[in-house]
Amino acid sequence: MSTNDSPEEQGGAGRPPEPPKVPEPPKMPKSPEPPKAPETPETSKSPEHPEHPEPPQSSQTPQSVQPPQSPEPQEPSEPSKEVPGQPEETGRQRLAAGLWPPRVSRAQLIVALLLFVLGLGLAIQVRSNSDSSALRGARQEDLVRILDELDGRTKRLEDEKQRLEDQRKELESSSNQAEEARKQTVEKERQLGILAGTVAAQGPGITLKITDPTGQVQSDQLLDTLQELRAAGAEAIQINGVRIVAGSYFSDENGGVAIDGKKITQPYEFKVIGKPQDLEPALNIPGGVVQTLEKEQATVAVTRSAKIVVDALRAAKQPDYARSSS
Repeated sequence: MSTNDSPEEQGGAGRPPEPPKVPEPPKMPKSPEPPKAPETPETSKSPEHPEHPEPPQSSQTPQSVQPPQSPEPQEPSEPSKEVPGQPEETGRQRLAAGLWPPRVSRAQLIVALLLFVLGLGLAIQVRSNSDSSALRGARQEDLVRILDELDGRTKRLEDEKQRLEDQRKELESSSNQAEEARKQTVEKERQLGILAGTVAAQGPGITLKITDPTGQVQSDQLLDTLQELRAAGAEAIQINGVRIVAGSYFSDENGGVAIDGKKITQPYEFKVIGKPQDLEPALNIPGGVVQTLEKEQATVAVTRSAKIVVDALRAAKQPDYARSSS
């Protein structure tokens, strides 16, 4: 026994009394351990404890492991419509298959018909506008002349229509239709004779005299004058003793003008049978015959008359081949 040991250590009589022990609190029941996840083939067991593997220790509180969820059953996918071994259709082939054979309903047919009628109307309208576009660039005097010619032509056609209707009524109402038809035939022959130049004619009209001291008036200007008179309603025309008919022609000859091969000298005198109220304005319109001739230093005089005599005649030609079909 050591000398350092005190008597209190040896006998225990000198030790101070130990403090009373505090009873330990009752232990809480442990929570049931979560079910362990099924082992996967990748998880290797510990060689030391093959039956009870210990979870790895970590400083963090272990989290509960969720039980594995069973995989949801997948809906069976629709079987592919493509037939194995056939190439995939292109967009053009699908479009052609959708367009042919055509599936046209009654409503679609009606709509197509209406669209066709509308397109036809638009085409006609565009064509009529293009036809009238030539008049947009015309001068004012040209428009006035064209309007006068149209008015005169309309009036003559209306008169001709009325005359033919009167003849038809006379033929229907006449007791002797054969005699009435003969009279009308004779009248028609006389009218055709005036137009052909084989018969003399008289009636109201105008006299047009053109004096050309400088010799600048040529055949084309006289032809324009003739055409203007015909458009205004002239029925019989005579120029310096030459009867004008449908086959007449003008030409320049030795510094002068020839009609149907016969040379005429100035002054050029036109005798015209027709309505004076239409003939004279047609010559005096702005930019018309009178102004054109005056630019060539010619003098133009127009005189109205209640009686104009056209007595120059043309020999009637007998056709060689043409015969009447009636």
